[in-house]
Amino acid sequence: MANIKSQIKRNRTNELARERNKSAKSAIRTAAKKVRVAVEAKDLAAAEAALLNAFRLIDKSVSDGVQHKNTASRQKGELQRLVNSLK
Repeated sequence: MANIKSQIKRNRTNELARERNKSAKSAIRTAAKKVRVAVEAKDLAAAEAALLNAFRLIDKSVSDGVQHKNTASRQKGELQRLVNSLK
């Protein structure tokens, strides 16, 4: 346990950031799963709608510092490839 005041505060803010990041990553995984489910069902309209939502969440995670931009780019490319396979 830290006994320096600044480190105690740092531990508190780190925990808040960890919870925020965990929530954001979970939302991205859920959105990606919705895209995959729509692709498996061969529903192009639903897949494209889910893809837009997933892209929004992924881009937001990069701007918030949750994910690296290359990770986001890779995720977006994988999802886009799946949706393009329906066309």
